[in-house]
Amino acid sequence: MVKITILYEDNHLLLVEKPVNIPVQEDNSKDPDLLNLLKEDLKIRYQKPGNVYLGLVHRLDRPVGGAMVFAKTSKSASRLSDMMRRQVIDRNYLAVVQGKPFKNRGKLEHYQYKDRAENQVFVVDAKHPEAKKAILNYEVVATSNDLSLLSVTLQTGRPHQIRVQLAEIGHPLFGDQKYAQKTSKVGQQIALWAYPLSFEHPVKKEPVEVYSLPPQSYPWNLWQITGP
Repeated sequence: MVKITILYEDNHLLLVEKPVNIPVQEDNSKDPDLLNLLKEDLKIRYQKPGNVYLGLVHRLDRPVGGAMVFAKTSKSASRLSDMMRRQVIDRNYLAVVQGKPFKNRGKLEHYQYKDRAENQVFVVDAKHPEAKKAILNYEVVATSNDLSLLSVTLQTGRPHQIRVQLAEIGHPLFGDQKYAQKTSKVGQQIALWAYPLSFEHPVKKEPVEVYSLPPQSYPWNLWQITGP
């Protein structure tokens, strides 16, 4: 059984630390997925008969780890999904990239197209028939050994967005086997982590904020990364 760290839980929400290299939901690999692992855990812990409800309201790429929120009721799922659409859930990430961006902070805007057959995302012209706008903000936190630690905040939630946009400006993520093949070595773990996750509780209307720290292994251990 995969050990999953619970960051926050009540009758409405379940916030956990997603382990790396586990899909969020079942895919063609048929490997154990986070959604079903959590459902099974809830069923055991609360001795629930039959199927357990757990709403998926956002995703992380399979190789990425960090904070995620799930809904334990359909009402909270609906409200969280609406909050995602309105972009009032703060989703922030830590990313280690190759080199150092020219500007210490900036806003990236691109148009992306996803080739679903290849599970690959490309930056395209705005006139592309399937183009979707992707926007993020970044700030350089520290640099070391020709690597930079960035804090990234999403304004949109496109597939592979952070990975593709940072690669597009010449600073691909450390260990990204898909979008940084020239600079990453086979077997390296991508250095992208969902760090703090904060929002207003969809039912209680009080602040919810959790922190999930990346592992103390290279390249994360080049810096002292702490919580609040």
